[in-house]
Amino acid sequence: MIQIFVTGGTFDKKYNYLNGELYFKDSHLKEMMEVGRCSVPLDVKTLMMIDSLEMTEEDREIIAHNCKRAKFDDIIITHGTDTIAETARYLAEKKIEGKTIVLMGAMIPYAFGSSSDGFFNLGAAVAFAQILLPGVYVAMNGRFFTWDNVKKNRKTGFFEEIDPA
Repeated sequence: MIQIFVTGGTFDKKYNYLNGELYFKDSHLKEMMEVGRCSVPLDVKTLMMIDSLEMTEEDREIIAHNCKRAKFDDIIITHGTDTIAETARYLAEKKIEGKTIVLMGAMIPYAFGSSSDGFFNLGAAVAFAQILLPGVYVAMNGRFFTWDNVKKNRKTGFFEEIDPA
């Protein structure tokens, strides 16, 4: 069983066609798992629905607390891409033993349909959570990165290693 913690981010934003703003309502996660025909047992819990630029240390502590208390060892956290690496570092520094924690997000909201990378990143995170050793990782663009070797390249819109050597 995989524990999934929802925290918000672009992944779960919806688009208001009247005023052009992005906003949160409900997570798309359950729908995505049904459409993707995922047969992996999941336990989904929403911790918060916020933009990662608004995430505080208290919010990160809520995430860490829930990871420590999770009944299952494989954990996925949906997260905004702007501060996903900061939260990965925060969780790694908490030294949560015996858990494989994979943070993932999307550059384009799932609600935008086929132009979103959310579906792909979620599928990759489900696979990575099942095969990676305990630790903290970020899964984006079909790759996984260790918590201490990942950055968002704001020029290309892709995630990459800090030190590719």
